[in-house]
Amino acid sequence: MRSLSSRFGPFSFYREAIAIALPVMLQQFIMSMVSLIDNFMVAGLGDISMAAVNVANQINFIYFIVLNTICQAGGIYIAQFRGGGDSEGMKHAYRFKIIFTTAAAVLYFTLCWIIPHKMIAMMTMGNAAQEEIIVLGSGYLKLVSWTLLPMAISFATGTSFREIARPKVPLVISAMATLVNTVGNWILIYGNLGAPRLEVSGAAYATIIARVFEITVFLIYTAKIKAPFFVGINRLFNVHWKLFKEILYKSGMIFASELSWVSSETIMTAMYNRRGGAEVVAGMAAGWTIANIFFLLFGGIWTASGVLVGGSLGAGKLDEARNRAEWLKSGSVVAGILVAIPGAIFSVPLIALVFSNLSAAARANCIGLVFVIIAYLPLWCFLNVQFAISRAGGDTATGMYADLSVNTLLFVPGAILVSLLTSIPPVPMLALLKITDFVKLFICRHFLKKERWVKNLTVNHQV
Repeated sequence: MRSLSSRFGPFSFYREAIAIALPVMLQQFIMSMVSLIDNFMVAGLGDISMAAVNVANQINFIYFIVLNTICQAGGIYIAQFRGGGDSEGMKHAYRFKIIFTTAAAVLYFTLCWIIPHKMIAMMTMGNAAQEEIIVLGSGYLKLVSWTLLPMAISFATGTSFREIARPKVPLVISAMATLVNTVGNWILIYGNLGAPRLEVSGAAYATIIARVFEITVFLIYTAKIKAPFFVGINRLFNVHWKLFKEILYKSGMIFASELSWVSSETIMTAMYNRRGGAEVVAGMAAGWTIANIFFLLFGGIWTASGVLVGGSLGAGKLDEARNRAEWLKSGSVVAGILVAIPGAIFSVPLIALVFSNLSAAARANCIGLVFVIIAYLPLWCFLNVQFAISRAGGDTATGMYADLSVNTLLFVPGAILVSLLTSIPPVPMLALLKITDFVKLFICRHFLKKERWVKNLTVNHQV
């Protein structure tokens, strides 16, 4: 058996990990707080408006998953090329991110304008307030689709700064953008400072303004400091095809994993949205908004794993990578517990304050969901670090095997059966079905032991 010290490692390692993870977590915290403020402002318009905006955002979450998949695949190589001191390799991985996130933005923008009503209807089937939600939600979805392209480029650039161990850059820029978004919401939703009262549309316009501001600052700053991964538009298509094909292959497995996960979550959402009216949609959506504050841990875990483990692998220090992976696994569980405890204490008063304009039934759903998430948080932290370690070494198959098998064979069939055969309310339904994540845990543990992730990916790509 491993000793306690070998499982946790030296304090200096965690100091380095925290220095990388904390700015990422702070950035996500700011974004979560802005989302919370957005929801607070929209909640003042009532359950229908709250439900419409959040259903549209659930649909946009699928787009975010696509961006995350592309940037994770490219980020594997940026982190390893940084470890190997190869600037040209970083540039090629960045090209991959920009080209494919832009393509995804164009495709998703088209869908948002062609079939917005159908997408909103799919998420609210059987809901008593479906017609009202579709009218407001589809209009919001079409407006906010103008943010998709700037979001793609900003996300590709911000994640690249994280992967070269400079996470403070996207932190500062995103903080500035979220301030713009918050002020814009205050002005445009309720018509302050003489502006027209635009309500739900005002929230969309504020988001557009903030995203345009964000991409402008990102591009100016990145070009000015000559970031090691950055390439201008004139050199964007000077691609390294062998490397592109390899990244695309790995991104395909990440996408299969993420699509399986987001599809199962979408099906689950559709199942529990049937059980009531706007109070279910609004309450559960509000709960996930609170949950995003806890989920900021995951971003820190992914970034720290990519930089610390991926960097060691890219430098050819394989034993160091093994040790760091073990220390990150132990530290992630502790981090989950340390966040869950205060989360359980402060969630109820926070929900009462932020969502006071929602109905009592909606707030009850929100509180119940948040406590389920808190209970699962240490498990999810451990599961995320296992995924992150495997992907840091280019092993994208482990996550795919875990997600596809469990979601396809257990989670989705379970959600459908529980929905059709029982009258279990939404929150207990979710709590019951998330037990399947323990199976994912053991699948990941099995494949990590095979050490397919202990690999220097840069040796065959000296570009």
